[in-house]
Amino acid sequence: MSSKDSVASMDRVVIFDTTLRDGEQSPGCSMNLGQKLRVAKALNELGVDVIEAGFAAASPGDLEAIQAVSREVPGPIVASLSRCNRGDIEASWTALRDAPRRRCHVFLATSPIHRDFKLKMAMEEIVKRAVDGVRLAREKFDDVEFSTEDAARTELPFLAEVVERTIEAGATTLNIPDTVGYALPQTYAETLSYLRQHVRGIDKVVMSVHCHNDLGLAVANSLAGVMVGARQVECTINGIGERAGNASLEEVVMALKTRQDVLGVRTGIHTEKLFPTSKLVSQVTGSYVQRNKAIVGQNAFAHEAGIHQHGMLTHRETYEIMRPEEVGFSRSSLVLGKHSGRHALKERLVSLGYKLDDAQLDRVFADFKVLADKKKEIYDADLEALVIHGQLLKGQQMWELAALSTTSGTGTLPAASIALTKAGGERFQAACGGDGPVDAVFKAIEQITGVAVRLRDYRIAAVTTGEDAQGEVSLEVEHESGVYRGRALSTDIIEGSARAFLDVVNRIALKSGPGGARSAQAMEEGTP
Repeated sequence: MSSKDSVASMDRVVIFDTTLRDGEQSPGCSMNLGQKLRVAKALNELGVDVIEAGFAAASPGDLEAIQAVSREVPGPIVASLSRCNRGDIEASWTALRDAPRRRCHVFLATSPIHRDFKLKMAMEEIVKRAVDGVRLAREKFDDVEFSTEDAARTELPFLAEVVERTIEAGATTLNIPDTVGYALPQTYAETLSYLRQHVRGIDKVVMSVHCHNDLGLAVANSLAGVMVGARQVECTINGIGERAGNASLEEVVMALKTRQDVLGVRTGIHTEKLFPTSKLVSQVTGSYVQRNKAIVGQNAFAHEAGIHQHGMLTHRETYEIMRPEEVGFSRSSLVLGKHSGRHALKERLVSLGYKLDDAQLDRVFADFKVLADKKKEIYDADLEALVIHGQLLKGQQMWELAALSTTSGTGTLPAASIALTKAGGERFQAACGGDGPVDAVFKAIEQITGVAVRLRDYRIAAVTTGEDAQGEVSLEVEHESGVYRGRALSTDIIEGSARAFLDVVNRIALKSGPGGARSAQAMEEGTP
């Protein structure tokens, strides 16, 4: 390689990160100076080889950001993008002159559609402009990268001519971009192979790939390029970038690592920092990562299906080809939902410190399934609440909720219609109005059960997070036989209130029956 700064070799792929340049061009992802520095420092810790910090001639802000990265982020090569003209290259020099390791990245479009409609230049003019641009950059920079914009739609003989001539002019890295995400892995690999076979001197430079994701193939095309000799991959954190984005750095890096048996190359990336860096970029740009995003998505190491969870508990590699710790996650997540089975539930309860016998597990599992039909995801706090609440309500229940409906609203009298079943199966119904739907529910329960109480305290607290979080209703009532406290869990606060009120009604009923006082006292103390 002609560049003394290059770290590329036959078994080493240079990771060129363009999050701060191409990634920032993604709509809504622009960053201020402070944010760019935070990301650049994180990229340095991640171990990227090249940081493309911006396009110096694009704006004073870009130039200032490149200068700041050059001065404050030692380690990686810092690059600035330039068109093939003296003004752009001078701006890049101004921005990069303080960088210990610097690169001028020069580009010019080569495809017929760009030549005819954007540049309005003949082939001969394109070659001359490209060569002149590289020579101008080499006057100030030892490290010059040249990109043939829209290479994937360029005639192969002409592409080879431009590449050969820019190598002769002094380019040290040759980038062959799929600028509009048009290529397929096979055709892209054929393009690079053609250049390797027909361009003199190409073995003396680093061949680079820069792929966009318009057809969802950016990572696949990048890997296809590596397989035929490319030793630099240009990518962004979370795959952000123009239109559908760029090749995702984390996906490229983990594909190279996980399938080293086939690809036979390595990178210098500290993969355990991938997830934290992804989170930082997401927070800075406000561009959130989809849950099922490969490598860094919330579901990347999550398993909900009972069969998958059982396999994971038996042997991790049944359903995971990477360890979550490799990319910065603390552990795999067995997501508990309606598809989960007893094995996963028992494993999670044990990890939370609960050792239940089969009967207890059956009861909690039944409650868990009911809750899972209401919630997308069950959190640890949900499980703890189910276990504790199940223990508190263990025992005979005189009254159980069978059906409930309420009405309320501005200008409408709040009302509740409720049906309860009594021990033995007899069903009772009542409808009442009230000051609000909860008050109406309480009055209807009192009417059916004949238990009259005075409400002393009523509280609602979210047990977990999210729109479908469980709420715990806790209340305290005064009855002629004493003070009672009741609790219930539900994603529906009205239903939870009804169940909490029935909790105290059943406590009163138990205390009134034979042995009831001792049972109620035990329940008051929370004794299983």
